[in-house]
Amino acid sequence: MSLRSFFVSLIVMTFLLQSKATANNPHRGAYNFNSDWKVYVGDPEGAAHTSFNDQQWEVVTLPHAWNEDEAFKLDIKDLSTGIAWYRKTFVLPEGSDDKNVFVEFEGLRQAGEFYVNGTLVGLHENGVMAVGLNLTSLLKPYPQENVIAVRTDNDWNYRERFFNQRYQWADRNFNANYGGLTKNVFLHITNKVYQTLPLYSNLGTTGVYVYASDFDIPAKKATVHVESEVRNETDRARVVNLDVVVEDLDGKEVQRFKGSPRMISPDGLSVLTASADMDNLEFWSWGYGYLYKVRARLEMDGAIVDEVPIRTGFRKTEYKDGMIYLNGRVIMLKGYAQRTSNEWPAMGMSVPAWLSDYSNQLMIESNGNFVRWMHITPWKQDVESSDRVGLIQVMPAGDAEHDVTGRRWDQRVELMRDAIIYNRNNPSILFYEGGNKGIRESHMLELLAVRDKYDPHGGRAMGSREMLASKTAEWGGEMLYINKSARKPLFANEYSRDEGLRKYWDEFTPPYHKDGDGPLYKGDDASVYNRNQDSHAIENVIRWNEYWRERPGTGKRVNSGGANIIFSDTNTHHRGEENYRRSGEVDPMRIPKDGFWAHQVMWAGWVELEDTLTHILGHWNYKKGTVKDIYVVSGAEEVELFVNGQLLGKGRQSHRFLFTFEDVCFAEGEIKAVGYNQEGLKVTEAVRQSAGKPHALQLTPMVSPAGFRADGADVALVQVEVVDAKGRRCPTALNMVNFELQGPAEWLGGIAQGPDNYILSKQLPVEGGVNRVLVRSTTEAGTIQLTAKARGLETAKLELTTLPFVTQNGLSTVLPADGLPSFIGKGPTPMTPSYRKTRIAVQPVAADAGINSEDVKQSFDDNEETSWTNDNHLDKGWVRYQLEREAELSQINIKLSGHRTRSYPIRVTVEGREVFKGSTPRNLGYVSIDFETIRGKEVMVQLIGATSYEDEYGIVEITGQKDEAVLADQEENREGSLNIVEIEFYEKAE
Repeated sequence: MSLRSFFVSLIVMTFLLQSKATANNPHRGAYNFNSDWKVYVGDPEGAAHTSFNDQQWEVVTLPHAWNEDEAFKLDIKDLSTGIAWYRKTFVLPEGSDDKNVFVEFEGLRQAGEFYVNGTLVGLHENGVMAVGLNLTSLLKPYPQENVIAVRTDNDWNYRERFFNQRYQWADRNFNANYGGLTKNVFLHITNKVYQTLPLYSNLGTTGVYVYASDFDIPAKKATVHVESEVRNETDRARVVNLDVVVEDLDGKEVQRFKGSPRMISPDGLSVLTASADMDNLEFWSWGYGYLYKVRARLEMDGAIVDEVPIRTGFRKTEYKDGMIYLNGRVIMLKGYAQRTSNEWPAMGMSVPAWLSDYSNQLMIESNGNFVRWMHITPWKQDVESSDRVGLIQVMPAGDAEHDVTGRRWDQRVELMRDAIIYNRNNPSILFYEGGNKGIRESHMLELLAVRDKYDPHGGRAMGSREMLASKTAEWGGEMLYINKSARKPLFANEYSRDEGLRKYWDEFTPPYHKDGDGPLYKGDDASVYNRNQDSHAIENVIRWNEYWRERPGTGKRVNSGGANIIFSDTNTHHRGEENYRRSGEVDPMRIPKDGFWAHQVMWAGWVELEDTLTHILGHWNYKKGTVKDIYVVSGAEEVELFVNGQLLGKGRQSHRFLFTFEDVCFAEGEIKAVGYNQEGLKVTEAVRQSAGKPHALQLTPMVSPAGFRADGADVALVQVEVVDAKGRRCPTALNMVNFELQGPAEWLGGIAQGPDNYILSKQLPVEGGVNRVLVRSTTEAGTIQLTAKARGLETAKLELTTLPFVTQNGLSTVLPADGLPSFIGKGPTPMTPSYRKTRIAVQPVAADAGINSEDVKQSFDDNEETSWTNDNHLDKGWVRYQLEREAELSQINIKLSGHRTRSYPIRVTVEGREVFKGSTPRNLGYVSIDFETIRGKEVMVQLIGATSYEDEYGIVEITGQKDEAVLADQEENREGSLNIVEIEFYEKAE
């Protein structure tokens, strides 16, 4: 017997044994219900009935969007909509008589009617959250066949059947409309006394809740609690107890404990609890996806009658002093505002679980530590993936851009409730987001009440974009601008919106894209957003630098980070030539752009840098005679550049992480950047070498750690590169590649600039010497051959083997995420401080002003929604502050109204001595005014000339609307005004 045949036999035997054990054991059966569905786009009469003939329908494995082929081929607003039916024939496992049967749909778009054996069993309409259905009374026992049919409707304008109300988040800008059963489906079989499912929609149940308290992080101790909602559907009272087994990441039992017995009446519902102190705990952390399996087992009459395995992690969180604490250590949020669809070309969001891990772990590899899913709740697969890779999540419910009332607000509350119940055991979720724009205090209180009812011990903060002065929101922050607080943490919900194709290195590299090239967008030129890789990465460095300056350790009021929009190019609203948004740090196939590496350098630590990295932007394969500026992103204090061993000098540091070397002449060979610390010691270097002439194609496969499964839904991601004779990638290559696929597989292809973005084409070019394609398995296991050819280059061939995926009567015991490991590469939370104090705040205790003295305290009240102004009288444009003590002052930090569009000519004196005279630069938040150290207690800020107005940044919303700050300044040009939002006074830390 060959080795392959042996493994095939072993897999089949294992499945049969698992199926038999699941059918015969007294516990719960959980089945993968994704296989053997049929789909038809249209609304044929009688499709709900068991007798309906669906033989001509397309056979698919879920998750599957019926319009998946359009992902990245069409603009988001043009994605197809309509009615589509899904049907599945299945047989219940042997031994499931007299048991309950539930089906769990992780979600569908937009609405679904569910039928079992011709009978309507439920309706689900919000297009986001999971739904559960009790099928027990309608199913035929083994070995008879059952039919489940789902009528889906993904109309953009879908209205609730009983309220006639649209959903706010069914939006053509951000919520890509991939229709049908786009997420996983599971079948659950339980006894009549059982623990409920966390599926509030339709079932109204809350399931098992696991959390920890009484943390002692250094001692690795905590108390673990389990609360389980239990239902008794028998005809007499039952005495039950909760028996809990905790297993570590390696599957080893590390704790076992019980609760107190309870009696539950017939058809009764009760919550059982159990808790125990645990030691030697590994705490979940950033890049340390350490998870435990908590087996909540229901004991009755001395036997286990139900078991629910919860994969979870334990971590301690605090939100105070304007900062975020994870396991007792301050963490500054450094990450991405990512579309919840998290989609891929020709697949949309319906990808296998390992590909979710691959994408989300890349955020970690860029040294990002969090993702703010935008507008709507992420699907469970991405939530669980974030657990595994150690990625902090901000979980919204559903929103567009504004607060709402009436039924539309009720929809949001219901969705938040369902999402909290469904996801409250996932340790990666640290924040709940109540709105993509500020909501009224009464609404925030309502959401807090939902959180406190269903997740009172999860250590998660409820907040919203904006709400800087809210007394109820537990976190906040604007888009684009820098906010600070000494109370609740504030972080940017989005920043750095510019766009650029990975194909565009710079204006010196084919296809020679100059910054700003491209068509007009809503009448405006492309210069502020249509970038190449050089300028896009530089923009990201400059934007992050503004948050970095106000990080924890820089005073009493601090900023807690921000989310760069976005991580991967997305099939959502956009500007420029392409029909998708190109703001990502990776392209749609997750190939990194230079911005990815720039972030890896800047974000190498919890707050301060804990690793010193360096990256040279671009490549080193220019035409002879090319002279260009070379940019280096580095955590070093100084950087030198060498070309073929010759020192060119030190770079000009314009921002903390950006070093520029002007007018560097290209010479084939090697370019090297060497970084030094404050003591002049070498601490980091980066090297780029010139590649030779294009010689061959090279194929590199990426598949699931569990193997490439022949389940009809798994994929292989294959990278194709143009390499020189030494195997080095040729970074300027744009060769057209022709692919040939043989064997049991489906071609999905990739994406590139060109007709229809080359979606599904077997001919597409590399860009920057590299591209990727996707190949999907069928339900037939076997060998797949992929061949790549290009004119003048050696051909590349690749062989892949898919593993059998056995299903029995439409069911499988192998769940989609089985076999996927946790990423724990960053190690446990360090016990050392994450930041150092670089300056000490000296607080004002009193102030007087040229006018409106009664309001002057608003300029230092730790509230960015209040300010002091002189009402446009130049001679009244002054404020004199009295500080809490005499201090060795060296800096003022100030936020001025209209900071992005206004420049204020001011004079600053300390004890009557002038320390600064000049105009404040336009900025996205705070300006630091540095001066020679001077001892004093009284500081005066005075306007000495007319305020000038100009939009420094030219930010335009995707909708085409100009920023509100610009519109306000255009409406009222107050040249003599001084408007101070917040002012802070600092002395240097020792």
